[in-house]
Amino acid sequence: MRNVKIDEVDELDRDVVALGNDYAQGFTLPPHKHRRAQLLYGATGLMYVSTRNGEWVVPPQHAVWIPPDTTHAVRFVGVTTRSLYIEPACVTGFIKHRRCEVISVSPLLRQLLLEAVDLPPLYESARDRALVNLMLLELAAMPVREFDIPLPQHPALLTLCQAFLIAPSIHDPAERWASALFMSASTFRRHFLRQIGMSFSAWRQRACVVSALALLITGKPVNEVALFLGYDNASSFATMFRRVTGQPPSFYHPT
Repeated sequence: MRNVKIDEVDELDRDVVALGNDYAQGFTLPPHKHRRAQLLYGATGLMYVSTRNGEWVVPPQHAVWIPPDTTHAVRFVGVTTRSLYIEPACVTGFIKHRRCEVISVSPLLRQLLLEAVDLPPLYESARDRALVNLMLLELAAMPVREFDIPLPQHPALLTLCQAFLIAPSIHDPAERWASALFMSASTFRRHFLRQIGMSFSAWRQRACVVSALALLITGKPVNEVALFLGYDNASSFATMFRRVTGQPPSFYHPT
């Protein structure tokens, strides 16, 4: 089904409902949630997904897993999507994802997603049911990509994190954050770790990588991205980027 809202077909007596939608540049879905789990796949363009616990950048040819009843907002940058809406009872049987996560999409899963949106709403044939079952099995096997930026619940620290995401810098010192929160550097680092579940330096690097990813996808030159993030040169940035993502920055440039 194409350009249909899930609310119109949510009660279909099928474990999986597949929908395809096109979104204009900059279109935003305000915070909302679904009774079903959702796999949101971007065939083209870029997606920004946010919840109260974090933000995710979803490059083309990747998908984001959104568990049932998870409030989320999505901003689309020229995206053609394919979505699976999966009954919660079906999810608990084999899907390992318990939170929003960006996942890789294999060539097989990509083709299955493209095919699924053309299934009849009440698909019945053995072929159609086999396609859906294979799609779920392939989904369960997909690896997670660390394209998320966890956010804290502590209001003052959240404000600092959100400001950093607007102007990220790989050399932003913990001491500056500690001073803003009226803490010693050691107390701040412990507080940060408790709030976010990762060290300040690891979070800072993750935030820079995800910010770089979004810029690279829009076509920004690697050297320009490196300087924007505070790196001395493109080489040191590329080394860090490849170490974290497993791919060189050029991999995410539009072709």
